[in-house]
Formats: sequence, C-alpha cells, structure tokens
Amino acid sequence: MANTPQSKKRARQSEKRAAVNKSRRSRIRTYIRKVEEAIASGDQTAAQDALKAAQPELMRGVTKGIFHKNTASRKMSRLAARVKAMAA
Repeated sequence: MANTPQSKKRARQSEKRAAVNKSRRSRIRTYIRKVEEAIASGDQTAAQDALKAAQPELMRGVTKGIFHKNTASRKMSRLAARVKAMAA
C-alpha cells in the first residue's frame, strides 16, 4: 500500500490512466470488430467504410501509447488484405 503522499498520488494517477486506456482500447476493438463483421457479412462497401473509420482510431491508439506501432500496422494490413480479397 502507498504510504508517502507522492506514492498515493501516483497510485491515483495510475488508476485514472488505466481507466482512460481501457476505454480507448475498448473503442478501438469496437472499430476492428465492425470491420470484421462487415467482412463476415460479405458487404465490401461496408467493410471498406468500416476500415477507413478504424484506421485513424488504431493509429491514434499508437500515439496515445496503447498499442505498439508495428502491432497497429499489422492489424491494419491484415484487415485491408481481407477487405481487398472480397473483391476477387
């Protein structure tokens, strides 16, 4: 348990940051899920629109420190490849 005033404050800040990060991560996962659902339904235009909406959210997660840059890039690449494969 935190004893000093500084460590108590750091514990409070840590809780706040964890809540914000959890919210952001959940929001990003929702965008990704929407793309995957559009792919599963077979609607390519909806999948492309969902992908365009998800891309900036994923990259925002990188700038906020929620995801590593390569992780977000990998997710985007795989989703884009799946959307592109729908045309064939």
